[in-house]
Amino acid sequence: MPQIGWLELLIIVVIAILVIGPKDFPIVLRKLGTWTSTIKKYFSEVQSNINEITNLDENKKKYPPSKNKLKIEDEKK
Repeated sequence: MPQIGWLELLIIVVIAILVIGPKDFPIVLRKLGTWTSTIKKYFSEVQSNINEITNLDENKKKYPPSKNKLKIEDEKK
């Protein structure tokens, strides 16, 4: 993955200010920040759901249903 240095970042900011304009530039930055935040939250939620599902599958493999539970229920009848 390519790395962006300070010079490249400065060039991008200057071009963005020229294209967008200095008046609307802070508004655009704020919107980009909220979009980035929303995307990060979404991917974090998806990742936690995937981890939860894989942990459930692993626990089912490690701890199969107990046969003792069936014996206890049979004795209660």
